Amino acid sequence: MKKTLQQLATWLNDEVQAFGDTVVSGISIDTRTIQQGDLFVPFRGEQANGHKFVQQAFEKGAGASLWQKDEPNPPAGVPLLFVDDPEIALQQMARAYRNEHKAKFVGITGSNGKTSTKDILAGTLAPFFKVQKTIGNFNNQLGLPITILQLDEDADVAVLEMGMSGFGEIEFLTKLARPHITVITNIGEAHMQDLGSREGIAKAKFEIIQGMQEDGVLFYDGDEPLLQKLVAQEENLYAHSFGLDTGNLLYAENIKATAAGSSFTTHGAIEGNFFISVLGKHQVKNTLIAMLIGQKLGLNDEQIRESLKHVALTNMRMQQVNGTNGALFINDAYNAAPTSVKAAIQFIASSTIRPEKWLVLGDMLELGPNEQSFHEVLAQEIHANEISYVCLYGPRMGYLYEVLKNRFDAEHLLHTQDDYTPIIEKLQQASNESIVLLKGSRGMKLENILNQFKA
Repeated sequence: MKKTLQQLATWLNDEVQAFGDTVVSGISIDTRTIQQGDLFVPFRGEQANGHKFVQQAFEKGAGASLWQKDEPNPPAGVPLLFVDDPEIALQQMARAYRNEHKAKFVGITGSNGKTSTKDILAGTLAPFFKVQKTIGNFNNQLGLPITILQLDEDADVAVLEMGMSGFGEIEFLTKLARPHITVITNIGEAHMQDLGSREGIAKAKFEIIQGMQEDGVLFYDGDEPLLQKLVAQEENLYAHSFGLDTGNLLYAENIKATAAGSSFTTHGAIEGNFFISVLGKHQVKNTLIAMLIGQKLGLNDEQIRESLKHVALTNMRMQQVNGTNGALFINDAYNAAPTSVKAAIQFIASSTIRPEKWLVLGDMLELGPNEQSFHEVLAQEIHANEISYVCLYGPRMGYLYEVLKNRFDAEHLLHTQDDYTPIIEKLQQASNESIVLLKGSRGMKLENILNQFKA
């Protein structure tokens, strides 16, 4: 985005008092990461008031700043745009910039796999289009407008991640982004405490179609009956399914994992053998989304095949790390919910990469009143004839420990509530024969364990 202060004021139905010709070339809400020419947006919250940092923002190169009208003592002699509410102004500017942008917009939501799908899709398209994507977890009512305003004016494709914790949030985001293509990766159990049931979660995710362009298309997890039902209720919805079941528009089979990644065969809309340098059957499902969107945007099968070979995920998503103890760590510790944890365990259990298999599992958070049963049911995926060692971290993993202690002896099963040390000490036994999965919710910070085994 490169706009004058006067153009921004027009977007906001406002007027500038001075510096109307000042050009801003980006957006920032944090003086620690501000770039030359950015428009600084100060928020007034319970813990801090961003207006106190406006002067610092200019010292670090900000081109201009918003200023809330009822905030006293605005700095003099600098380009300011006075607004009633900086958050609403940010969203209003993003809406205006989106409406004039020519890129194809892709909106991605789902209980799990949003970031991985975003990364795989952006990587698949990058050799053929100028692609920009959501950075980090800027996927909410503040992050999405910032992502949109950071888009280059000549971007061809914008891949936007949309997160939520309650009803109405995806509706707001999708109506702001107005995507041409929408994606629902899956329906899991995350945010169960806010939405009450998987049916509620599916309904909240399905809001993504409400802002979709009239000629847009939805790609959805066709293995999920809840989504099948919602799609069937929409008479005029253009929707295509992906998954592992043969009834989907595109489905995968013969999924095989190696130390380099995953090979698989697809049938339906795209036929052939493919490879991606990412591990996990669930990541293959995410890859099907990228393949369908690539095809929708004009790529042929061979272009898709070659692009997939070079795709890389954001750290802590099935990330392979060689430990100083010789073990191969699979760092999937960015987040966790029952569906994704089961998928990761199934991957380790079926893997032939290394013979000795370790699970290091941390608490799954935000599961509501049924959190005990959600932890206990993981035991259905963990068997002593497949898994050698199980290390559990966090008070909620105590529920799983109580079930597993009848299957594993004390040498092969460990639980600690709030101290990484016993697990770190146990992992000293791992060797070049071992593959170790790290999986837990973000708040459990299991990477603290892995850090002890990095060179």
